[in-house]
Amino acid sequence: MNKCACRFAVLLILASATTTLALQEGIYAQATQANTEQAWPQLMSDMEKMHLAMALVGSSGTSDTDFVRLMLPHHQAAIDMAETQLLFGKDPQMRRLAQEIIADQHSEMELMQLWLRQRGPDSQKTDQISPAVTNRER
Repeated sequence: MNKCACRFAVLLILASATTTLALQEGIYAQATQANTEQAWPQLMSDMEKMHLAMALVGSSGTSDTDFVRLMLPHHQAAIDMAETQLLFGKDPQMRRLAQEIIADQHSEMELMQLWLRQRGPDSQKTDQISPAVTNRER
């Protein structure tokens, strides 16, 4: 093969590789866009459920109780959003963070629910409403 033919072959290979990379990047960009388009509405739904659940909490007249009763749907929303991240997220660090959020928020919710139970039924009025409103249909 002469020198000119070798150069032409190398150029053809480079052009082909460049085209392949461009196509792969385009496909990745489309997949990422579709992923974002699916994740965003779910994240917004998670937030809306939290706001609805928090709006259903009435004042108990005790700051500590009100704080806990409002934090329960807040923590549930964090769990829901972290689950959405696990469904759609790709970054390993964010996926690990989502897993940690789920574990931590569950633990904190158990502690808060125990605290409410120890204070009697009056402190739990919306304890039964909030998780039902915020839990995802599974």
